[in-house]
Amino acid sequence: MHRKKALVALAALSLWAQKPARSPAGFSGASALAFTAKAVSFGPRPPGSEQIRRLQEYLTSQLRLDRCEVTVDPFTAQTPLGPIRMQNIIAHFRGSSGRAVAVTGHYDTKLMPGVKFVGANDGGSSTGFLLELARVLGARTVKDDVYLAWLDGEEALVSWSDTDGVYGSRHLAARWSADGTLGRLKALINVDMIGDRDLGILQELNSSARLRELAWSTAAELGLSRYFLKQAGAVEDDHMPFLLKGVNAMDLIDFDYGPGNSYWHTGQDTLDKLSAASFQVVGDVVLAMLKNQ
Repeated sequence: MHRKKALVALAALSLWAQKPARSPAGFSGASALAFTAKAVSFGPRPPGSEQIRRLQEYLTSQLRLDRCEVTVDPFTAQTPLGPIRMQNIIAHFRGSSGRAVAVTGHYDTKLMPGVKFVGANDGGSSTGFLLELARVLGARTVKDDVYLAWLDGEEALVSWSDTDGVYGSRHLAARWSADGTLGRLKALINVDMIGDRDLGILQELNSSARLRELAWSTAAELGLSRYFLKQAGAVEDDHMPFLLKGVNAMDLIDFDYGPGNSYWHTGQDTLDKLSAASFQVVGDVVLAMLKNQ
């Protein structure tokens, strides 16, 4: 997945969820966790698999409930394993300002032959988080256009490199550059591995300094500073192709998952390691950030 350059200390949380809510209330960490559980129920979801195809159908069926325009954007990625069909899914909530913001995250899981890797946190949490955010935005009027993007192919198929990984975000950044969407983006927030019950968001140093400052000041205003760490480090993730094209972009990521990061990219990345409270923290901060853009 990422080239890791820092580990972080964490704080503890715990809650659980039963099923996704469809009420028009504010962001629900329990609902986000339940959406994540549904995604995980499909099993390992590497690009091109039958499991990810079934998840794609589920995502689009859910988004049709959320009063948004849904775009399915298929493309063929050239990978070390040969051409693989991938698909980004984009939900568009129209505003009136002419400007736009985006929240992105990946929904694929790493290809790990011989390991039942269900990616509850790494791939699952961003999937469920974005579904809950779509539910919330569908019940609101937004000033700026809001794009939510479920990105395929974040994980490397063989070994992380400039050409093996972030396939979906590289494709979407190029598409949005060509059609003018990038020029309207005020900010892009990527979320990844944000369901860890021991939540600690890293100050990711590749990210836009202005957005990092906004995230940390917003967390402080909401009384959530203990989950937004002083520790800093650089992580390569789905925000990078947008940063390279001049977009004001950041990555919200907890990149110390389990003791000594021992759950990352292992069969231990399971639902019992996640918490509704962690989703709630990130959801509250992201919605406040969108309001303050």
